[in-house]
Amino acid sequence: MLAALANVLRVPELRRRVIFTLVMFAVFRLGTHIPVPGVNAAMIEQLFNNGNLFGLLDLFSGGALSKFSIFAMSITPYINASIILQLLKVVIPTLEEWSKEGQEGYKKINKTTRYLTVVLAVIQGFGMAFGLRSAINNPNVFSVLMIVVSLTAGTCLLMWIGEEITQKGIGNGISLIIFAGIVSRLPDGISTLAKYLNVGTINILNVILFLLIALAMVVFVVAISQGVRKIPVQYSKRIVGRKMYGGHSSYIPLKVNQAGVIPIIFASSLLMLPATIGQFVKVPWVQKIAGYFAWGTPLQTALYIILIIFFTFFYTAVTLDIKNMSENIKKMGGFIPGLRPGKPTTDYLDMVMTRITLSGAIFLALIAMMPHIIVYLTGIEGIYIGGTSLLIVVGVALDTMKQIESLALVRHYQGFMK
Repeated sequence: MLAALANVLRVPELRRRVIFTLVMFAVFRLGTHIPVPGVNAAMIEQLFNNGNLFGLLDLFSGGALSKFSIFAMSITPYINASIILQLLKVVIPTLEEWSKEGQEGYKKINKTTRYLTVVLAVIQGFGMAFGLRSAINNPNVFSVLMIVVSLTAGTCLLMWIGEEITQKGIGNGISLIIFAGIVSRLPDGISTLAKYLNVGTINILNVILFLLIALAMVVFVVAISQGVRKIPVQYSKRIVGRKMYGGHSSYIPLKVNQAGVIPIIFASSLLMLPATIGQFVKVPWVQKIAGYFAWGTPLQTALYIILIIFFTFFYTAVTLDIKNMSENIKKMGGFIPGLRPGKPTTDYLDMVMTRITLSGAIFLALIAMMPHIIVYLTGIEGIYIGGTSLLIVVGVALDTMKQIESLALVRHYQGFMK
């Protein structure tokens, strides 16, 4: 492994890309410590320490949210804008046409995503300024505008950093920013474990059990993330002019976890809304309703699992067009052995996709419940690096390693991975 890594770093282009990516990571980490002007950061950090409502969001931002730095919103508005545009392809024909125009269409979608990111960042910035108004040193219109502009500028800077990493660095820049934010919290998690050991809250057996569960989770996540159902496809021979085409076999790889981590994000965002409102609206009946949706309550846990399963099916149906896939097989002169082209093929692919999507939904629900399971088995609380973050870290790491592999094979027959 080390020899392969050293071999990759000898390639000048790869070395430049890796160094550029690491420099961008350093800029990101530096920005998490630059506070937004006019805000009492200590008061906000104390607010975050009192509960775990925003723990997942603070994890994704690499601790920038609890410090209320210029990167407090992280890259979340950009992700939301991308998801919104992806879902709108179903109802807006123009977006669907852009997605089929190749590089030019990609540029149009990317430009629209940037504009929508700025709009969402301004809205989220005003919401954060209003929700945390008690921490503003001198609350007035100018102070609120300064906070909104600072947060929006921070998000736009992260968006630019992500795009620069994608073009000049290694891997997908936006995903790597989230990856860096999650990994940067590992020292805090280790420090928390050490404190628990020092005060006697847990013992060494709890830590060993925790590490064994974490290792098992990594193996499980890698297996499911890489898991595909291969649907065999046979292409018939056809003669075009004096050449013969087709006559070979292939397969369609249907991923078990087609939706990725999106269903967990959707479900957690929806369930955080009542609790967020209850934290800032001091009305008795609102507080009572918000209490039912508090993190870890039976109602919240049951709804969390149901919403994850629902959004897994919903997002898979939106992003994967089974009918279009079946038509493409038919146009290319292919067929699934034992099935006629057309509706029988569509029905079969839909049945297979439904079954593996159910498996993926159960997997995501189990991953989302892992923090509760870990607390129950080990008694270790206050560590937010759970199943969701692990799913993101493993997915980004695998994608980045594949890109390094492809770049390494341009110069060497032997790549990065064996």
